[in-house]
Amino acid sequence: MGILRHRLPLIAACVVIATGAAYGFSKRETKKYTTTASIVFNDNTLSQQIAGLGVSASTASSLLAEQAGNLELVRGSGVAAKTASLVGHGLTPADVASSVSVSGQPESGVVDVTTVSTSPVLAAKITNTYARQFISVQQVANRQYFKSALAAVEKQLAALPPRQRVGPDSLQLQNRAQALRLLTELGYGNVQVGREAFIPSSPSSPKTSRNTALGLFLGVVIGLIITFALERVDGRIRRPEDLEAIYGLPLLGSVPKSSALARANGKDRIAPPAEAEAFGLIRGHLRFFDVDRPLRTILIASAAQGEGKSMVARNLAEAAARLGSRVLLLESDLRHPVLAAQFEAHAGPGLADVLIGTVPMSEATQSIGSGSSHGGGNLDVLVAGPVSPPNPAQLLDSHAMSAVLEQAKSTYDLVVIDTPPLTSVSDALPLLAKVDGVVIVGWIGRSRRNSAERLHQVLATSGAPLLGVVANGTGSTGSGYHVTGGRSPAFVLPQANDASSSEELFTARDA
Repeated sequence: MGILRHRLPLIAACVVIATGAAYGFSKRETKKYTTTASIVFNDNTLSQQIAGLGVSASTASSLLAEQAGNLELVRGSGVAAKTASLVGHGLTPADVASSVSVSGQPESGVVDVTTVSTSPVLAAKITNTYARQFISVQQVANRQYFKSALAAVEKQLAALPPRQRVGPDSLQLQNRAQALRLLTELGYGNVQVGREAFIPSSPSSPKTSRNTALGLFLGVVIGLIITFALERVDGRIRRPEDLEAIYGLPLLGSVPKSSALARANGKDRIAPPAEAEAFGLIRGHLRFFDVDRPLRTILIASAAQGEGKSMVARNLAEAAARLGSRVLLLESDLRHPVLAAQFEAHAGPGLADVLIGTVPMSEATQSIGSGSSHGGGNLDVLVAGPVSPPNPAQLLDSHAMSAVLEQAKSTYDLVVIDTPPLTSVSDALPLLAKVDGVVIVGWIGRSRRNSAERLHQVLATSGAPLLGVVANGTGSTGSGYHVTGGRSPAFVLPQANDASSSEELFTARDA
């Protein structure tokens, strides 16, 4: 359902386009009218008996075949040409033949003549003229049939010997001849109009309502197909709730897209109020985990590069410093360090130099201040170092790294550790078991679902003390908080009037 809600504008666009196209096409399509007349074929047994054709078993079995031929009789017989001539309106035999269709069940003896035309009056006129002309043609054929039968009977009478002309055979032939003369004069026929065609009151096509409904249905289907195809190809995480579902962790907070965060570098930078409030709330939320154990070292991780992990680590450390804590921001990404440039600090000596014993930790640590224009706690940073070592994973898994963390915990109230992406390199995996808590950062609309799922598998077997997720790059700010399926309430960034509200709320806890 989350996918459908996210792609709802796309589905709505498909529905509007498909429905509009169907409606517009129906309105532009030429209106056509359909009307039908019925022709009834009667049993021809009587005329066959009068004509001297006895109804034997073989003749009876051929009646069905004769009825089946009625359809072909109606389609043929040159009726289209005669109809075109009588109706006029510039019609040609081809026009009549293309507009008239003949259908029916042979065993029923009823044949339907249906005409489709752009004029309702013309449709009815063509249909009725066609039916009458066919009946006229059949009457002429029947009259000729009876004349031929009469000639045959008269020939038989003439061929009788004189002594038989007064016998029963002669009498039977004379009676048959008399009946054939009567049928010929009356114009007896075995076909008649069963129902005449009426002028249709409404067009048979286009069916605007039906086509519009079909367009609506197709729009929904096309929208769903495109939605699931895009999700399968794209695979990006679209909502903070998706992060919660993938990692099975509560949402600690949401950070909106902010060009101010990207631009604000240097020691004296001041975080914009709304962004400062966001990280203040995340920091305050993390304090709820202090109930079971002291939360002194927090590792900030992400599945892939470019998800804002370093930015979240930096601003979270500054938020804690603004609230009066002594904070160390430790950069453990020894391959691609960024904090020195962001704080306009010295690139070295750094963590790598401390781990190999070149300098003590106190000399490598640089003071940044509180990150606020009105004082507060203290923020120090231990950058990675100026030179990338050849064995970063080995250094981070060393006893020296454990000693650095212990020293930092004894010196600072909070240690925030920035790490390399956990699914790209395995350097920081040993740190997962050495810290008090792990926070996962994902960028909404940028993070890939498959990368997040791979990281979840890694974390599931690492025994890391997972705390929650931070949704970075959300489209807008929210207000208040909500309770997730995780361990505690998850704060969502409010519309902040100033940053002092979070400071007043959490200063007592962080002091």
